[in-house]
Amino acid sequence: MAARCRLAARFHRVHGANVRLDASRTRATRVESFANGLCFSQEPLAPGQIFLVEIEEKELGWCGHLRVGLTAHDPQSLEVVPEYSLPDLVNMGDTWVFAITRSHNRVTVDGEEAPARSPPGDPFLRIERVRIPRDTLVGRSRPGRYSHILDDLYKMNVLPATARRSRIGVLYAPQPDGTADMHIVINGEDMGPSARRLPAARPLYAVVDVFASTKSVRVIPVEYGFPSLQTLCRLVIQKHIVHRLAIDGLDLPPPLKSFCQHE
Repeated sequence: MAARCRLAARFHRVHGANVRLDASRTRATRVESFANGLCFSQEPLAPGQIFLVEIEEKELGWCGHLRVGLTAHDPQSLEVVPEYSLPDLVNMGDTWVFAITRSHNRVTVDGEEAPARSPPGDPFLRIERVRIPRDTLVGRSRPGRYSHILDDLYKMNVLPATARRSRIGVLYAPQPDGTADMHIVINGEDMGPSARRLPAARPLYAVVDVFASTKSVRVIPVEYGFPSLQTLCRLVIQKHIVHRLAIDGLDLPPPLKSFCQHE
């Protein structure tokens, strides 16, 4: 799964007419208008694998926000990339898209309770049989005087889901009957099954619609299994400082400083 995760942690070369990707294909920016911002994962997702993006830039004056989901359509097979994920791509069938709002994103199914929050201090997000390290899933503020306060707000998920630096992901969890449920994750919290009975046997690509007030997003790679040495170093360093501005004064290699401050 790790090899596939590395491949999928970037955008597909096929995308909407108003999207520009950076050289690494990990940053997608809508350069004009409010539509034609559709993007896809480079590869189909593995069961339980999350495709995670961070909102980097916002644009005032538009109504609506980021949309994420899954599709069984291979982006390479699309003759024309639809203008919108909702309703255009969804109307093509075999596509499930969830529109992110500022605050009302938790899904409650009739007769079922909302997904339980993980216990405080649990380093993993648990969705049925899926387990994902929580550290990467939570947004982080830009380094600054009050970044340590803002970081706690992201961890508590009290900031709007559509705020700059929020991290939003999509995955599918296989079910005993051979289908799958689609889950949206916002800053380390599961919003519940936003779509059910997806065809788990078919390749499912992540859909990211850089729509309206969301102008730019960046793919965040997620580690599975044991954390890397780089991640362990960051956790130890961050544990012993008041806020991330203090990292500038440490005798550390510049790449590690940047990783500790921004990732």
